Amino acid sequence: MKEKPVRMIRLKDFRTVSHALSTYEDFSLMINHFIEAVIRAFNVKGCSLLLLDEAENQLFHVRSQGVSEEYLKKGAIFIDEQYSSFVTGAPVFVEDLQNDPRIQYPEAAAKEGFVSMATFPIKCKQAIVGMIRVYHNKVWSLHDEDIESFCVLAEHLGLVIENNGLKNFLETIKAAVESLPARMINRP
Repeated sequence: MKEKPVRMIRLKDFRTVSHALSTYEDFSLMINHFIEAVIRAFNVKGCSLLLLDEAENQLFHVRSQGVSEEYLKKGAIFIDEQYSSFVTGAPVFVEDLQNDPRIQYPEAAAKEGFVSMATFPIKCKQAIVGMIRVYHNKVWSLHDEDIESFCVLAEHLGLVIENNGLKNFLETIKAAVESLPARMINRP
C-alpha cells in the first residue's frame, strides 16, 4: 500500500507567495522569488517557468533555478496534444522521467539527476498561458491540498503575467502617443 503524502505547503508560505505575486512591482524579481519559494516549499531539486509561444506551439523558458543551462538547451518543448496540461488543464505528474512515453528528453533528465516531475498549468481566465515544472531527484507524490494550493498560485501567476503584458502594451502606446507631433494630438 502506498503511503499517503505529507502536506508540504504551510499556510504561512502560501500567504507569503500569494502576497508577493500581488504586490511586486518588478516582474523579473517576482518570478525569481516565486521559483525560489517553490523549491523551498516542496524541498525539490529544481523549478522552471515556461510560457506558451502560440505561433510555434511550443513552450519557451522564462526562468529556472536548480536546472543547468545544458538541460535548458536540450531542445524545443512542443505541446503534446495527447498528454499535456494544455489539453487537460490539470496538473500532470510523472513519477519516472526515464521510462514515461510523455517525456521528450528522458536522457537529458537522467543526466540532470531528475527522477520525477510535476507540471502545473498557468492559467489566465480560461486560457493556459504557460507551465510551471517542478523537478525532483527522487520519486515523490503530493498531498491533494498541496496540489490545490499550487494550482491556485499558478492561476494567480497567470493573472500577474497577463497584467504585466497589458501594462507593457499600454506603456508602448503611451510612448508612441508622446512621440507624435503636438498638432496631431491637440497638445497645448
